[in-house]
Amino acid sequence: MTSARDYALGIVLGESLAAKLVPPPAELVLDDREPALRVAAPGRPAELAIVSARTVRTPPLAGMRDPAQRARILHALANHELQAIELFAWAVLAYPDAPAAFRRGLVAILAEEQIHFDLYCDRLAALGTRFGAHPVTGHFWNKLEPLVGPLEFACAMCLTFEQANLDFAGDYAAAARACGDHATADALDRVHADEIGHVHFGWVWMNRLGGDRDPWQTYLAHVQAPLGPARARGARLDRDARRKAGISDAFIAELEAITPKRPSGEPR
Repeated sequence: MTSARDYALGIVLGESLAAKLVPPPAELVLDDREPALRVAAPGRPAELAIVSARTVRTPPLAGMRDPAQRARILHALANHELQAIELFAWAVLAYPDAPAAFRRGLVAILAEEQIHFDLYCDRLAALGTRFGAHPVTGHFWNKLEPLVGPLEFACAMCLTFEQANLDFAGDYAAAARACGDHATADALDRVHADEIGHVHFGWVWMNRLGGDRDPWQTYLAHVQAPLGPARARGARLDRDARRKAGISDAFIAELEAITPKRPSGEPR
């Protein structure tokens, strides 16, 4: 049997992609109750060292029509998945006193993020390139400071980053299908379907940990700028996916009234 702490340390501090992609052991001890550990930065191979976002440019959605730009988009999406793998493991280390069911959910989502990463890498290979061919940013890693507890983590990771991907993955899938790349569209459809479950996890735990407060007010109180509702959606709001995730119509209506923004702060 393996402790959750040992497994998570291997993921976060591993210095190879292979180390990041080790699947969770069948028997994982989730109540190891070791002291909290907040790792400041992940272990990485040299070619995947995190660089400033100012030096990396990802093509817009229209770039899916060009195979070279499509590869750069997929590279950025794979980098998001790598960071998600690391940060769900980071949360196992940071919140040892969280309920076992919460920690079990973190590990289950981590395993699905590993699958998503592999799907994107397969598509990169089909386009004649590989992960690591372009610089990678640490956008998720740069948002750790406010994540003081499981509630803040659920609001930031699941109900901001992953909720926004309900819109982005659907848009990218439609764009890939429109240019005839059905394999990439299928991969993105799989990601989109799994994200519904990840958002559901965040919604359930936000409400469970937030008490009787209105969900919208709970979310606003536990997510800090520059994150927040403007970053939890795309230009097109996928209402149906959010309903499947269990999000209330009232919460969706509040989100729909928000102008979506890019990481730069500009409107989408």
